[in-house]
Amino acid sequence: MSDPHAQKAFPVSWDQFHRDARALAWRLAGAGPFDAIVCITRGGLVPAAIVARELGTRIIETVCIASYHDYKTQSGLQVLKGISPDVVKLGDGKGVLVIDDLVDTGSTARVVREMLPNAHFATVYAKPLGRPLVDTFITEVSQDTWIYFPWDMGLAFQPPIAKDERG
Repeated sequence: MSDPHAQKAFPVSWDQFHRDARALAWRLAGAGPFDAIVCITRGGLVPAAIVARELGTRIIETVCIASYHDYKTQSGLQVLKGISPDVVKLGDGKGVLVIDDLVDTGSTARVVREMLPNAHFATVYAKPLGRPLVDTFITEVSQDTWIYFPWDMGLAFQPPIAKDERG
């Protein structure tokens, strides 16, 4: 993504994110059962914990992929930690739930889909370019929207959306 300050802002509070992650769990309850959850770090850690609790899933694995290197632009993906062979053995991902906070362009999702081609892929938020790679999501936002997640924010003044033309 380009400069987040030049885009639409979508701030998400802890309460809202928790509600959205629980809504994701409700949708996923009918798609399982899932033998394991693979969360894409770091953004997928929080929703994975909530979904794992709600669905009673105890096997939780991570795949560590760096894509936003300066919190503003998505660039060259780097797999920092792959998925455990024990989890991959679960039918090339069948019975595995992959969770992330957001699918943006889909580049991270493509890498994980190659690792687990039969997994069920779920995100809390989805943008149009990445949406075709996700099986289940809660909220779609426009491609030019920058989501401010609660773990990335502190409490601060937010300027109004409309610019005051009086100066």
